Formats: sequence, C-alpha cells, structure tokens
Amino acid sequence: MVGESEGGRVMPFVRRSREGNPPTGRVVRGARLAAVPVAYAGRRLAGIGRRVAGRDPGEVDRDIRVRTAEHLFQVLGELKGCVAKLGQFLGLLEMGLAPDLAEPFRQALARLHDSVPAMLPGAVHAELSTHLGQDWRALFTEFDDRACAAASVGQVHRARWHDGTQVAVKIMYPGARAAVLADLQALRRATPLFTALLPGADTRPVVEALCTEIRDELDYAREADNQRAFATAFADDPEIVVGRVIAQRGDILITEWLDGIPLSQLIIGGNAEELDRLGVLILRFLFSAPARAALVYGDPHPGNFQRMPDGRLGVVDFGACTPWPPAFLDVVGDVGAAVIADSPADLEAAMRRHGFVAPDRDLDIATVAQRLQPVREALLATTYPLSAGWLREQVRLITDLRLTNVLRQLTMPPSHTPILRSFLGGVAILCQLHATVPLRAECTRWYPETAKAAGL
Repeated sequence: MVGESEGGRVMPFVRRSREGNPPTGRVVRGARLAAVPVAYAGRRLAGIGRRVAGRDPGEVDRDIRVRTAEHLFQVLGELKGCVAKLGQFLGLLEMGLAPDLAEPFRQALARLHDSVPAMLPGAVHAELSTHLGQDWRALFTEFDDRACAAASVGQVHRARWHDGTQVAVKIMYPGARAAVLADLQALRRATPLFTALLPGADTRPVVEALCTEIRDELDYAREADNQRAFATAFADDPEIVVGRVIAQRGDILITEWLDGIPLSQLIIGGNAEELDRLGVLILRFLFSAPARAALVYGDPHPGNFQRMPDGRLGVVDFGACTPWPPAFLDVVGDVGAAVIADSPADLEAAMRRHGFVAPDRDLDIATVAQRLQPVREALLATTYPLSAGWLREQVRLITDLRLTNVLRQLTMPPSHTPILRSFLGGVAILCQLHATVPLRAECTRWYPETAKAAGL
C-alpha cells in the first residue's frame, strides 16, 4: 500500500514515514531538531554527576560525544531536507576534528549514508506519472526501479532513454519541498544563536542568503539550466566532463549517465598518486567555473565527483550553482595584494573597505594577518600540500569558542555566501585527498588580471 491519495495523486510522504518519507510538519521537524542541543545539555549535566561519582572524565566525555553524534545523525537521516545537507557538510569537516572527537561522528555519519531509505517503486512510478505523464514508460526503453543513488531531497535511477542514451533520472522526494521550506523557517528563527556566537557579524542577511540558495536547489528547471551552462563550457575539455541534460519536467531531471567511479569510493583505498591528480582537477574545475560558465559550483563533496574510465574528472549535481559576481574579483585583488605584501595595515583597510568588519568595530588585525599566513604561503608556493592535519588546525582555530577568537570580530557580505560554501567544500575535499595543488598557477591561468593586481 503506497498511501492516501489527494485529487487522484498518490501522496506517499504524508503518512508513510516508516517507508523513508521525511516528516514535513513544521512542529514535528522543529521539535526533532531542537531535541539535539537539549539532549546534549542533559548529557553534560549527567556527566558532572558521573565525574563526581568517580568515573574517568575522559571516558565520560567520549560517551557524551558518541551519544550526541548518534542522536544528531539519526535526526538528520530522518528529516533529510536541508538538514541532510548539513550532514554532508559535517561529513567533509569531521576530518578536521581531533581523531578522538571525530570518530563518533564518522561512525554515525557512515550509518546515515548507509541507511537513507529509498522510495518504493509505487511512489517512484507515481512521481513519474505526475511529471512525465501516464505514458512515461514510452519515453524509456529500460528503467531500473531500484535507486542507484540518494541525495538530500531526491534519488537517482538508471535508465535508457528512447533514443538509446544511458541516462540518470533524478526524482525529488514527494514532500521534500515542504520539508526543506520548514527547515529554512527554523534556520531563520535560529539567527539570534548565530549572532551570539559571532557578535561582529550581521548574521540575518547571511542566513537569508543561505536560505535563498538552498531554496533555489529545489528548482529542477534552474538546475537543468545550470548543467547546460557547464556542459557547454566544458564540452571540449580533455580533463573534465559534464553530462548533457536530456529532459526536465517538474520535479524530474534526466541527464546523460556518467559511468565513473565516485570519489567517495576511491578515497577509501585509492592510489595516492591518482587521488592527487584528481585533486588538482577538482581545484581546476572549481577555479575555472566562474571564468568559463559564469557560475559558482556550490556543492563540492566526494559524491559529486567521479573518475571516468578514460581518467577524466566527471562532475554531477548542479543544483547549488549561483551566478558569479564579477565584482568579487576586485575584492580578491584588493585583499590578496595586502596578504601577499604581508601588510597588516593595508589588510585592515581592504577588509573594512569591502565590508568584512563593521565600521564601528575594533579589529585585531595582527591575529587576522597571522591566520591568513597559510593562504599567503599557498599562493606564493609553486605547489602547496593539503592534508587532514592541516585542516584540523584550521578548524581548531575557527571553532575556538573563547571570546578572544578574532572570528567574532568579523562579518561577511551576504553575496559572498555561495563562494564561501564552494571554497570550504573544495578545501575539505582536497584535504581529504591529501592533494598537492598548484594554487598560484591556477589563479594566474584563469584570472591573470586579478593575480597581477594581487602581486602574483
């Protein structure tokens, strides 16, 4: 039994949460999200009692982390939607945590990836009928009812188009749109919490920009346009391949199938030299995308990159792309020149000029300049090695909750939100690959005028 019907349309995600359907009610989803920090606070309080009773403090802390990780990813897995995107991001950055802290999150995240429930065939067929028409089967010569991949708001099926082309059919989960919009409302209500952590930042417009970006990912017509732009821009590239868009109707997106091995599989036991080569190609793709496609690729994570049989880098999932703001190059050139010159005074002037510091706020520019030294070193070196250890140190500095953390003095223009998302995801992948990257060469190749302005 698939579920109740409404106006003749099957609504499988309204009542069948046990079948993998995310709860869509604002109150239910909000309560589940809110339960995570409440439960964490309760565990911390109970931990005090256990320490007083003589339990080893290290053992108590680890138990708290394990239980919190399991609870967090259980909620993320149940809710899917945009909170599942948070799970993807945590999956990239957990390697930046200390090993004893990261391990519980790594284990829970692995269970999240392995346990994402798929839509049953009846629900899949209902969605195909709704968006492609009752005779949808005539469009395909083959269609596999089993999902071959799951995303935060949909799943992918392998099929053969009526002209013989092997295709990937991306189907949005029924109810996913309502679930994500409910999550975004919860995220907006949580803005004061971000303000408390980052008192120097005007977090409301930044959160709103992030909400807009996530909401746009629900538009498969927009995603199809993004992919067409990338496919055209990289059509003749000997190193990078993007599949063609075959068709898009409603919440169904059909694209050319890329028959490669996902990077997420290669990382586990891949050849170090090959992973390094793929890391360079990922850097090249992310860097060149604005110059070639006029878009920022906003969702870099291992599941979206593949090694093709001929060695090329295959790229999928273009829902999180946003238009490239050309004025950002002026920011890069201005701030970059101060970083390369190692001039704290010029750096502070550039950061204030481009809105990274509130006009009336003090700034510990010496500490900011020190934190940017790895960027300076990477830009000046012919190649720069990235690793889990390097990322771990950067994450430690950024997430330091002390009031003296210089990050609390900074803010960010909302228009930079998608660029930051792309940057953080890209850096996390390159560190996961332990890639040695030619950052200066790629900057100079794709943005010669900006590189010259920065002194490269």
